[in-house]
Amino acid sequence: MRVLLAGATGVVGTELVARLLAAGHEVLALTRSPGRLAGATPVVADLTDRDAVLAAVEGHEADAVVHQATAISGVPLFHRHLYATDALREHGTATLVEAARRIGARRFVTQSFFLGYGYHDHGPDPVTEDHPFARPVTGPFEVHMRAMRRNERLALETPGIEGVALRYGMFYGPEPATRRLMHLARRRLLPVFRPSGVITPVHVHDAASAAVAALERGQGAYNIAGDEAVSFGAYVRALARAAGAPEPYTVPSWPLRAAPYAHAMLVRTRIRLSTEKA
Repeated sequence: MRVLLAGATGVVGTELVARLLAAGHEVLALTRSPGRLAGATPVVADLTDRDAVLAAVEGHEADAVVHQATAISGVPLFHRHLYATDALREHGTATLVEAARRIGARRFVTQSFFLGYGYHDHGPDPVTEDHPFARPVTGPFEVHMRAMRRNERLALETPGIEGVALRYGMFYGPEPATRRLMHLARRRLLPVFRPSGVITPVHVHDAASAAVAALERGQGAYNIAGDEAVSFGAYVRALARAAGAPEPYTVPSWPLRAAPYAHAMLVRTRIRLSTEKA
């Protein structure tokens, strides 16, 4: 299968290129720079530039498009840290759907995210894919919800497209946010907040494997995460141990309200993902 991959040099994309090639697929890597793409054919364009992307894919053919592009380089603390990724989920996905039509690709796999289920306490029961996703909300979170809603609708509801949305849990592994948190842990600048939220993490290598499998799975949305949910407190302690750092301090969570997005993600959100469907 020939696959056009957006975000080929990103956290999941780098591993995904290697796994696609190992599985016998051909990779057309949509990237702003042709470097670091061993084995893949570069298609050079910026995903934020619709006309440039459509011009770059002209003359190419592919069976599938995979969207793994984000603009997150660390732990987002404020809403503005997500705006560029919101644009990639909304406008970037629209551009890639149009590109898919032009190059003859019917299968479309997009990266989605567990926080589309909402930044709140979901209770003790695992959340399945049937749970409402990216419902409209009031206030500053709506820009993120709108982007996730638009991303999935384009992938799953565009006529002629066989869409799959991978609702990833919290990424960890060899990626910028994990490295940043481990660096802070070594300096004893990463406390355990009390109370803390609950998430279901996913290793970036498992995230890449899921994207390969999605090329041949049924259409629809899939939760992609590990088998166990963990509190952010337990997660921070595990990171500290992995970094060889001292035991983190435990502090009240209320000062984190100065970073509203981080407070919502790290304290308010408590969610256990069901992965039975995947």
